[in-house]
Amino acid sequence: MTQIELVVSDVDGTLVTKDKRITSAAAEAVRKLRERSIAFSVTSSRPPFGMRMLFDPLDLQLPIGPFNGSSLVNRDLSVVEQHTIPQDAVTRSLEVFEEYGVDIWMFSNQKWMIFRDDRQYVPHEQNTIQTLPVLLDRKTAPLDGICKLVGVSADFDLLAKCETALQPALGKSAHAARSQNYYLDVTPPGFDKGTFVESLASRLKISLKNVATIGDMANDLPMLRKSGVSFAMGNASDTVKQQTTNVTASNAEDGFAKAIEQILKMT
Repeated sequence: MTQIELVVSDVDGTLVTKDKRITSAAAEAVRKLRERSIAFSVTSSRPPFGMRMLFDPLDLQLPIGPFNGSSLVNRDLSVVEQHTIPQDAVTRSLEVFEEYGVDIWMFSNQKWMIFRDDRQYVPHEQNTIQTLPVLLDRKTAPLDGICKLVGVSADFDLLAKCETALQPALGKSAHAARSQNYYLDVTPPGFDKGTFVESLASRLKISLKNVATIGDMANDLPMLRKSGVSFAMGNASDTVKQQTTNVTASNAEDGFAKAIEQILKMT
């Protein structure tokens, strides 16, 4: 029997529903983990200020992993550890995004910056992270202190091609992966959701074989591969499902809560 001591979950597409709600079943599942003294935290492509609404409903106490796990942030949003994208990688990413004609967003630890309001994904993101963007001119956009860049497009195939071009263009200077079909994230090199899980497990003195992870997208794969038990959501692609030890229901069917029930049964 596997002794799970820590559960780490992705947020969008996993913990929350399509309309960004934490269901009563999900909140109850996290409460059951606490009752069994199983630690719980979340990691997401969201900025830290876009995760603050999760703390109270889930009674989160451990550090969280915003920006695809490249930062560690406490409940009060104080930074434990933070990394930024090298300026040359920021410049190269902007060039590739512009080449493919996708919209560009920039995130620092405290701000969400955009070059235009597309009237589609900007309102969607605003609702998700409950933060207003700052409108910038491309020529005056900062190149330092950037924690995440996002290429945004409703043309999913185009964004997939952009991802394929961006990864070799960046080399080891930054990490590029889609967090949604319509979001292509660029984050600091050497850090991802897998390193976040490693860091949290180390802090808690927990072996990775006693960690369970839950996710749905390609940017979740680093943590899904690292943990002893992993769950792909029912809404995940076959590529993600093939690289996990378990598959649960979709986020429209309380797949997160059902994964927790399985974890509790195996512990």
